[in-house]
Amino acid sequence: MTETIVPRPLQVGDRIAVVAPSGRIRSERLDQGLEYLKAWGLEVDVMPFVLAGHDRFDYLAAADDARAADLRDAWLDDRFAAVFCGRGGYGVQRMVDAVDFDELAAVPKWFVGFSDITALHEPLNARGLVTIHGPMAAAVEQLGVAEGRARLHDLLFEPDSVTDLLAPRGARSVVGGVVDGVLRGGNLALLAGSIGTPTYAPPSGIVVLEDVGEHGYRIDRLLTQLLRAGWFEQVTGLVIGDFTDSDDAGLAADVVRERLEPLGLPMVEGAGIGHEDLNLAVPLGLPVRLDATAATLTPLWPGAAAGS
Repeated sequence: MTETIVPRPLQVGDRIAVVAPSGRIRSERLDQGLEYLKAWGLEVDVMPFVLAGHDRFDYLAAADDARAADLRDAWLDDRFAAVFCGRGGYGVQRMVDAVDFDELAAVPKWFVGFSDITALHEPLNARGLVTIHGPMAAAVEQLGVAEGRARLHDLLFEPDSVTDLLAPRGARSVVGGVVDGVLRGGNLALLAGSIGTPTYAPPSGIVVLEDVGEHGYRIDRLLTQLLRAGWFEQVTGLVIGDFTDSDDAGLAADVVRERLEPLGLPMVEGAGIGHEDLNLAVPLGLPVRLDATAATLTPLWPGAAAGS
């Protein structure tokens, strides 16, 4: 069994780095978002290629090698206690094979992001490193919601104080039961897109799923791909987050239930995790207890954090 590696809690005065592994970032949004992080007493450095742009594809933050270099340089720099992604979008899958995940996992520090960043969480979690699926540095709408901002702060500074990862919004029970397991997952499209790639790591434990902009039939297609690939074979519980900007929210929910409820796994839906303004940060790679009957998700923190 892979050892769980929890980075040390942040402290006032710590320095963090912002990287852009995916899509292009608007400087004004980044400036607004950084004010929230600085208000926590953090020093913030923006890595050189975050706002560089790509000479051909304006949907990328920078060239693939530049984005990979920024991530590595930030992670291996002893000055930085955490690495925040600026935004998601698209692009990680273009540069992920240039990342040495063994090298990064050997230097535990908090890593924050979601959506396209799922492609980086997965190989890090597979190596035992706990990472944070949550609001990013330029996600000004999400950082502007007090409950979501407080959750992210607490996971970074006082992780032991977080006792229910589904509160305060709560969730709804679909299939009852209680199960323990390592929390994995993230963005549905990225999880399906990783199958068959060098960084593919099928999960075991409790999986959280969310997505944005996917119509009902596309959610069906993505879940069917995971089911046919045997992706759920070692999954023991399911936490269904938000499926934002679908063509029909009711249809999206029905599709998820129809595809996954027959697995018979403890399952909750409606968790405040994903692309809505309230995005409750959760620690991927951490052992948790899902009580799907009571609709609670309890983090099971190790006795001591690595590096503390």
